[in-house]
Amino acid sequence: MERDPIPAGETTSARLDPEDERRFWQGVEGAARFFMGDSDVQRALEKLVGTLEAQEIPYAIVGAMALNEFGYRRVTVDVDVLLTPAGLAALKAASLGRGYVEKFPGSRGLRDTENRVDIDVLLTGGYPGDGKPKPVSFPDPAKVAVRGARVALLPLPTLIELKLASGMSAPHRLKDLADVIELIRAASLPSNLADALDPSVRDKYLELWTAAQATDPE
Repeated sequence: MERDPIPAGETTSARLDPEDERRFWQGVEGAARFFMGDSDVQRALEKLVGTLEAQEIPYAIVGAMALNEFGYRRVTVDVDVLLTPAGLAALKAASLGRGYVEKFPGSRGLRDTENRVDIDVLLTGGYPGDGKPKPVSFPDPAKVAVRGARVALLPLPTLIELKLASGMSAPHRLKDLADVIELIRAASLPSNLADALDPSVRDKYLELWTAAQATDPE
């Protein structure tokens, strides 16, 4: 049933549920800690990278955390990492029972029990989005990752390819397409970046690039 509109000059007497308000402020505080570099997920990232580096396991940090490299700052609550199947086996051998557990028996994903953060693992050779075979697949981090002083990440074209292939194939992954738009805006990416992408995702990149040029009316 539709509610009658509130007459001009009057206010509603509805009260915000205390639990909803608690979650609102909890989210605000969590975002503030994230942007200050002092959140649980950032501590989990540093711990994971330290473990991978110590074991000399090839990896690349992907997902929302990787977007910060290119100027698009987005809050997240988990860590996404790209590994080979052998790298995942080595990580489990080195870390299970030492601050990490499997999300469930036999899962490829882990949970950092100290920071209470999920570690989502993407495997080389798998396919983004719906998981079905397509021209774009998760690469071998040993071959493509770009290393810095403290972390290894994917090059921008590779990250964009994966996000486009994911969002194009899986309706529940439309956020990946929105991430590409925000990356275009944050990093002032050119339209000819499409030339560096797999042909299967070029048209979608150009479509999103055009959309990113629009501005909201004042």
